[in-house]
Amino acid sequence: MLRLSFMVGGRNMSEALVIFTPSGKRGRVPLGTPVLTAARQLGVDLDSVCGGRGICSKCQVSPGLGEFAKHGVTVAPDALSAWNAVEQRYKDKRGMLDGRRLGCQARIMGDVVIDVPPESQLHRQVVRKAASARRIAMDPATRLFFVEVAQPDMHEPSGDLERLADALRDQWQVDPLIAGPHALRKLQPALRKGNWGVSVAVYRDHTGGPWRLLDIWPGLYEGGLYGLAIDLGSTTIAAHLTDLTDGRVIAAGGIMNPQIRFGEDLMSRVSYAMMNPGGDTEMTATVRQALDALTHSVSVEAGIDPSLILEVVVVCNPVMHHLFLGIDPVELGQAPFALATSSSLALPARDLGLTTINPEARLYTLPCIAGHVGADAAAVALSEAPHLSDDLVLVVDVGTNAEILLGNCDRVLACSSPTGPAFEGAQISSGQRAAPGAIERLEIDPETKEPRFKVIGCDLWSDDPGFAEATEKLGVTGICGSGIIEAVAEMRMAGIVDGAGLIGGAEQTGTARCIPEGRTHAYLIHDATAQGGPRITVTQGDIRAIQLAKSALYAGARLLMDELGVDRVDRVVLAGAFGAHISSKHAMVLGMIPDCHLDKVSSAGNAAGTGARLALCNIAARAGIEREVKRIHKVETAIEPRFQEHFVNASAMPHAIDPFPELAKIVTLPQVSHNTGGGEGAGRRRRAR
Repeated sequence: MLRLSFMVGGRNMSEALVIFTPSGKRGRVPLGTPVLTAARQLGVDLDSVCGGRGICSKCQVSPGLGEFAKHGVTVAPDALSAWNAVEQRYKDKRGMLDGRRLGCQARIMGDVVIDVPPESQLHRQVVRKAASARRIAMDPATRLFFVEVAQPDMHEPSGDLERLADALRDQWQVDPLIAGPHALRKLQPALRKGNWGVSVAVYRDHTGGPWRLLDIWPGLYEGGLYGLAIDLGSTTIAAHLTDLTDGRVIAAGGIMNPQIRFGEDLMSRVSYAMMNPGGDTEMTATVRQALDALTHSVSVEAGIDPSLILEVVVVCNPVMHHLFLGIDPVELGQAPFALATSSSLALPARDLGLTTINPEARLYTLPCIAGHVGADAAAVALSEAPHLSDDLVLVVDVGTNAEILLGNCDRVLACSSPTGPAFEGAQISSGQRAAPGAIERLEIDPETKEPRFKVIGCDLWSDDPGFAEATEKLGVTGICGSGIIEAVAEMRMAGIVDGAGLIGGAEQTGTARCIPEGRTHAYLIHDATAQGGPRITVTQGDIRAIQLAKSALYAGARLLMDELGVDRVDRVVLAGAFGAHISSKHAMVLGMIPDCHLDKVSSAGNAAGTGARLALCNIAARAGIEREVKRIHKVETAIEPRFQEHFVNASAMPHAIDPFPELAKIVTLPQVSHNTGGGEGAGRRRRAR
């Protein structure tokens, strides 16, 4: 078949734009290019071991459909070639999720957005939302009791459930008792097998009301009861399988949020729901399936029967909250950003798609603080307790959307700031998610301008003896969020980047690693093209992406400081995956956080996940945070005029006008300028007329 190439509006119509998520990598490829081939050409991490013959299924992908405003793409139903016999044969024999395609068989026939699910990625992501050790006073909503029940008597007829309820009231003061259909089906066999002695799992939360029978076992049951604490983030989902008797985390796991293919940030997903009828339902089904699969995965890791999971606590931002619950998030995309409900919710887990666990399991969501500050921020407040602090503490939970808390025992403020996915390694030229082989630490010698780095999965630095051998199988595959943060900060400290964020040329910086890239420059970190590997650089576009993200973060914090009338904070707590893996010095060099003594900057790890575990293990914690969120004052960055002013000033590194005296005590930043004229002429192209 002969394809004619022609141009329309400067575009080659024999090519199509393909955008891969979650990597964010994009490019134009000839029509008819297999998805697997396009992925390899663009450096996308898509697995395949069968040579494209449709046998191994490693290259499964999920194509999008409809309008993707963030990417400027509308994906038509025929953007990929038709489902073929090879795919059907594989699905018939081994099964494949609806909507999935084999990357080696599907060909690109039009502009398309394609998600690469975690199981199809050769370098699996390391989800950095591990559970933090925390002493928890155990007072869970779900409890286990052994009870001896009176046998039935024809002269005083009553049901088995009623006699069980009487026994629980008399022996344990558990009263009243209700039961669902699953527990009722197990009731009579258990009573008789246990010779009228049974162990029961019952549930009642902090709001009171009747006790609910969740499960029953004959005789004395000495196995475990488990709960799930889930941090449902925009980019990653983390689950902590927790023993409800002692609060131990016995297994933890995480996956990428598959909703990324509908938009990397929250407003893109709201936009997708607005522009595509049924889009909200599609995103709800996607995230529920992912949660159910993650639940099964952590159960397998722990070696437990998932039916022993009797309770779930979920924390998330407002958009994820609505999409998980099956509520259209359209109202959150426009002022006044109204929530369908801001209250905590207690619901049957099965109603929200969690089919792997016990059918009677209950699910609790923490309350949301406001339209853009959700249950995840409430969980951070529960974990870090700024409302109990004597000194003024700034708590920053950094992700695709940053939640910021500022306050002490007198008053607590909160806001949300749209940082975007750059801190996760997305929208970065050589960026990737945190996975083995990704650069996670980096240092630059200020004299020679030479870099040294560490990759995930190897303890050696790149200039240590044996590094090449140790990383031979891993490879050096890209740079993740923590790596790009340290890279940009190190470039600033070495004078490769000036205060305005411009990368200098080789003559300006004194290193041949600063290479021309169009009208700008890039800094070369690692070049393995001679061995068939990647060429990893930090480009001017990467610097801009980090500047945008860090400016939004700092502006949000500064806005809260204005509201309290302060210029300094006493201490800073960095929460989330970012907080656990970035040094406070690098964060301050970039100006991501306000100036503070570095000894007063600490990491809280996954504070949202910790808050979820506290709520799972202690019903008083639920009652406490429900009271506290009503006292937290929300500041809306979207309508606050000062936010834009703070944002612009924060684009400089570390800042255009705010002093950083504590930083100056430990770091002397070079006073260099790489602007060669014309405003930011060295860093930006002139606008076309």
